[in-house]
Amino acid sequence: MAVIRTQFTLRPHTINHAKIKKIAASESRTMTNMIEFLIKKEIARYESENGEIPVTDDDIYLE
Repeated sequence: MAVIRTQFTLRPHTINHAKIKKIAASESRTMTNMIEFLIKKEIARYESENGEIPVTDDDIYLE
């Protein structure tokens, strides 16, 4: 089954962009992969403190 991905524009602060770029390079990751990794890590942290975030089909519809 194919993975469906969404696309959106992200405009990080210049300093944050530079820092993520350096972290990604040190981890041999692309910027996109590093950002996705950090998002997943933060969601896991949030859910461990607050419980699982329920997601329905309505939440994931394609715009």
